[in-house]
Parts: sequence; C-alpha cells; structure tokens
Amino acid sequence: MSIDDLRERTMRAIVHREFGASDVLRVEEVPLPEPGEGLVRVRVAAAGVHAVDTDIRRGGGPPSMPKPVLPMTPGREVAGIVDAVGSGVNESVLGARVVAHVGFRSGGYAEFALAPVEALHPVPAEVTLPQAVAAIGTGRTAQLVLESVEIRPDDVVIIPGASGGLGSQLVQLALSIGATVVGLHGGETKRAVVEQLGVGARRAGGRLIALDANDDTWPVRLAGLLDGVQPSVLIDGVGGPTGRAAVETLGRGARVVIIGWSSGEVVRLDSADIVERSLTVAVPLGRPIAELRTLETRALAAVAEGRVSPPVDEYRLEDAAAAHDAIEQRRQRGKVVLIP
Repeated sequence: MSIDDLRERTMRAIVHREFGASDVLRVEEVPLPEPGEGLVRVRVAAAGVHAVDTDIRRGGGPPSMPKPVLPMTPGREVAGIVDAVGSGVNESVLGARVVAHVGFRSGGYAEFALAPVEALHPVPAEVTLPQAVAAIGTGRTAQLVLESVEIRPDDVVIIPGASGGLGSQLVQLALSIGATVVGLHGGETKRAVVEQLGVGARRAGGRLIALDANDDTWPVRLAGLLDGVQPSVLIDGVGGPTGRAAVETLGRGARVVIIGWSSGEVVRLDSADIVERSLTVAVPLGRPIAELRTLETRALAAVAEGRVSPPVDEYRLEDAAAAHDAIEQRRQRGKVVLIP
C-alpha cells in the first residue's frame, strides 16, 4: 500500500485521551471512519462546540450524559457534505448538504464524522453550514425555552449573556415576536455583537436595549429607559449577581426561566421572591425531551426565514483548545464553531 493510499484512509481529528484542562485536546492523524448499517459519513465543514463539551473534557458533564470512554473525539453537532453511506442507506443522500446532531456518538471535532441517517436535516440554501450547526444544537434549545415561556409582543424580556450562542438566538426570536428585549452583555467588547442582533428584527416591531452587566448601574439605567414599565420575563443562563440584579427589576406576575449559570452560581431566588412578586419559575432544560427533531426543524426554519441570524465565532480545528478556553472564560461571541 502506498503512502498516498494510507493518507486517503486517515483524517485529522481532535483526540481526547485524558480528563483535564483544554490542552488535553490535541490534533492527531486517525483512521478514516467507515459508515456501518444506517450510518452516513459526513465531510465536516463546521462542528459545534458547546459548554457541555468543556464539562465533559474536565471529567464532569450533566448526569443525563454517560461519561465517555477515552480516548475519544468530542463534538455532537456537525454540518457538511455526505460522502459515503452504510448498508441500508439510500445512495440518493450522497453529496447532500446536511446538518446533524449525533448525540452520544460524538466525533464531530474531525474532518469526517459518522451520523445516523435519521438524524440528518437538509440545509436550506439560505443557511450557511456554520449557521446550520448553531441551529441544530443551540437553536433547538432556544426553541424549547420559548415554548416554556410564551413571549408576547407586550413583554419586556431580560436576557443575560445576550452575546453568547444561546442568548443571541433568544434575543432575536423574542424581537421577532415584537417584544422589548434587554440584552445584557459582559463588557464593551461584546456590545457590538448584541446591538447587531436587533438590526433585522426591528422590522417586526421589537425593541432592543443593550446594557453592560459589568456596570452595576444598569438596573437604574434600564428603569429610566423603560419609563416606569417593569420587565415581565427573565431568561437567565448566567446566574450569580447578574441574575439576582435582574430578578430585582421584575414586576408582579413576571415569568422567570432558568437555563443555566455560566457564572458558576445559580441565580438566588427564594419563596419570598416568588410570593411577593407572584413570579412563575420554569426550568425547561435537563428533562427528557420527546420532540427534539421537531425543535431542530423549527430552529433551521427560523434561520432560513431570517428570524434568526446566529453570530458564529469560528476557530480552526487545531485550535479546539482555544475554543474551549473562550467558552470557559466567557469570551465567545455567538456560537463557537470549529472549521476543519
């Protein structure tokens, strides 16, 4: 067998051999995967990086996910072109432009990845492959969150972490409904990202207010901008002091949706807050979800229709460690994506 033949049977991939800091993620030359029954092989053009990936890399992760057996290649969201099919798969999908959430199979941080044929979604022409990755994982989460809160045009919605992958999509979706959205960002370098989110959505009647959560006076500034109207919805994925400050701004009957705590501390919320303000609290994530494919389809449609234009923070495949660092240090601007 020639050297050229060997090269054709291998690919570059990130290999995770031990739990630890981001530097455990290294590029290696590994065998090209061959699709088995019911599987396709995708030439990866974009692979999603998620906060959960960083937890798994350190040896943690949510209880609902099994701890991986090492060595392994991370990555559960991929978009690209189908280049091979396994037995039982119609060859008509060869060459198709697709996106898939591959679940516990992982393997997305690579030049090629395997995906179950039933997990594939065709990518609309209006959607780039990095945007498709943002929709298939983070976008489906945004759709689920919206189902739990039912935003109305007369709502004032506070969204901490508005420049992140999930926050940015929630901002745009709420604006497309016509709501007033308070996008909290962490520092002036992220202001432009948040302000850009409202450019197209303003046509739907929504209003975007971008405020720096690092400025302790933001609640006072917000009160002045709202002219006496109190926020009616909080979708909090940051927690800590920022989440608590947001709770303090809410009016009676407000709805609180807790989707995470990227600050490392869940938002402080007790029964007195709930009773005194007649708050409704929901925690939509972490429970079994039966209609994931429906949510994925909705998320892709939202991008194709222009209701969402996910900001994407691109890194080269070999810079996977830097991509993880950006998420852990909360420096990302939109959905973090690896480009092989």
